[in-house]
Amino acid sequence: MTGKDRIWRHLEEVMDPELPFLNVVEMGMIKGVDETADGQIVVRLTPTYSGCPATDFIKEDVEQALRHIDPDGRVEVVLSPAWSTDDLAPSALEKMREHGIAPPLERKGDKGFLSGQTRTVPCPNCTSQNTEMVSAFGSTACKAHFRCLDCLEPFDHFKCL
Repeated sequence: MTGKDRIWRHLEEVMDPELPFLNVVEMGMIKGVDETADGQIVVRLTPTYSGCPATDFIKEDVEQALRHIDPDGRVEVVLSPAWSTDDLAPSALEKMREHGIAPPLERKGDKGFLSGQTRTVPCPNCTSQNTEMVSAFGSTACKAHFRCLDCLEPFDHFKCL
């Protein structure tokens, strides 16, 4: 197993601080693991939001994971191309549902939520289509807040970005 393979395994142990049931690999935040000519490992990290206050903490956690393989390795924060919900692994979508968050509806950016357009979002708890948006912005800018009109449970929807 190469150093790059081992770092990917360690990165799967770095959890997203806002969605602690998802790791940074599933979130699509790791854009690459490269090895320089002199053997140094470089991890390219893209935050889900360029102004995310957790970026420094995530970078530190990734650096700690990297140190297990290459004490001289480094983490580069890359803002372009920007992160998108298209970067989410299929396992992330399923884990969101399991934790009561409706995952993005599309695999391509749908900016409708950003302009307040409503969509039918199935309830992650009972799968009902009878839901309503309470707010276009939930606990974070990337989520909208919904309520199921059948089971009456509130839930967040992870918007397509």
